[in-house]
Amino acid sequence: MTLATLSEVLQPALEGGYAVGGLVCLGWEEMRAYTRAAEAEGVPLILQAGPSCRAHTPLPVLGAMFRHLAETASVPVVAHLDHGYSFKECQEALDSGFTSVMFDGSRLPLEENIAQTARIVDLAHKAGISCEGEIGFVGYAEGDASQGTDPEEAARFARETGVDAMAISVGNVHLQQNREGGLDEGRIAEIAARAEVPLVIHGGSGVPLAQRTRLARRSTICKFNIGTELRMAFGAALREAVTSDLDRFDRVQILREVEAPVEAAARLALRALAPEREVA
Repeated sequence: MTLATLSEVLQPALEGGYAVGGLVCLGWEEMRAYTRAAEAEGVPLILQAGPSCRAHTPLPVLGAMFRHLAETASVPVVAHLDHGYSFKECQEALDSGFTSVMFDGSRLPLEENIAQTARIVDLAHKAGISCEGEIGFVGYAEGDASQGTDPEEAARFARETGVDAMAISVGNVHLQQNREGGLDEGRIAEIAARAEVPLVIHGGSGVPLAQRTRLARRSTICKFNIGTELRMAFGAALREAVTSDLDRFDRVQILREVEAPVEAAARLALRALAPEREVA
């Protein structure tokens, strides 16, 4: 069994100069493809259940699926709640067997974000699991604009909450479908100089691969959340599988052809974050 907490995979990454992929899941096919990809690359994996995933599948079911994959995997696997918005939701994830929760209070005033995050950190730590928090709102492509992280506020947030990982807003955007963006490396350095905690980038699909690799090796960013580029790979493979034979109707036959392209896309994403010796 290789079920791990977030701290158990991020602390070695912090010390070893690499980052871990937090891959966003929507269903069984992605979860299985991601796990195979991590095993093939020989790297740890964070399986993430975000809001859209939870709207489709209940947390207890997701927890069982994540744990089943972890129990049979040859690499450490974290069962992670992504963007939990309430104490109740984080408690349900804990009760469902998740080994890490992320509380997103980034839209709240600083004082309230600190207070609520600290409460959930306490809940998580008493249960022996990890907690990620967010300071500075990460916006959405063609949606709400980002509000960048203030380095001094980040230092206070890390110190007063005791989070195991801290998500920051430094030019990253959720749901970006290209890699034409880039992160503010100067601001990242300012935050890292003030907060001794593994940093997290949400919206990692919009970050160029070369910058992901550079920051994984040369900064305290230890986790990149990757979702959109993998969803795009899934969608393209599904479209091809359906249109290649319009008489087919069995979803198992169709979805069987989707997993290999998704696994290949996940391997590319994970390889860009891996220790230097593992990058081809």
